[in-house]
Amino acid sequence: MVDLWEGLVQAFWLIATLNTELADIALRSLKISVSALMIASLIAMPLAALLAVRRFRFRRAVIAILNALMGLPPVVVGLIVYVILSRSGPLGALGLLFTPWAMIIAQVIIVVPLIASIAHQSLRDLWQEYHDLLISLNVTQSQKIKTLLWDARRALLTAALAGFGRAIGEVGAIMIVGGNIDNVTRVLTTAIALETGKGDFALALALGFILIAMAILINMTIHALSRTEREGRW
Repeated sequence: MVDLWEGLVQAFWLIATLNTELADIALRSLKISVSALMIASLIAMPLAALLAVRRFRFRRAVIAILNALMGLPPVVVGLIVYVILSRSGPLGALGLLFTPWAMIIAQVIIVVPLIASIAHQSLRDLWQEYHDLLISLNVTQSQKIKTLLWDARRALLTAALAGFGRAIGEVGAIMIVGGNIDNVTRVLTTAIALETGKGDFALALALGFILIAMAILINMTIHALSRTEREGRW
């Protein structure tokens, strides 16, 4: 009990004094996860809108695959990315393995199915409401997609939030492709695992508190944006 209390006190002290190592790891983690989220959103949201408005032969199969990939084990993604980016792999010449870019790639692969599946559910319901109107206006496919994406933006923020939570909390895949290299690829989750193994519970707890604080801050920001937009309509 005493050790736990001392660890908590030291953890809060590290946060209060803006420990350099702690801040560096937190900023790197945020940068990598936000970058992955932006790239994943640019892929997943238009894809979700396309699946909502367009009917094609294998549409149901694509939706089923996306839903199934939501549960794809991250370590498997990490292994696949590792093989592709390794020296003997097809993209080995790029030298991306054990860099932040390898971690971003792995997170994008993990997050895209999640964002696309959540976004598709919202866009599908909205399309049922807009279908007759947009068909009567004889708008193009791209205009339909842009309209759905704009009018469903609050629901898409929720999908992006879910993607961010999945990205920033990921440890298995980014440990494999990033290598947990100090000052290069060490992020909050991998640092927590390392410090816990070393017995440095103070730093591990401080990192954990920062991770929780980030998640809460992002949630509150999304909620504030949604509330502001909702109030602006009245």
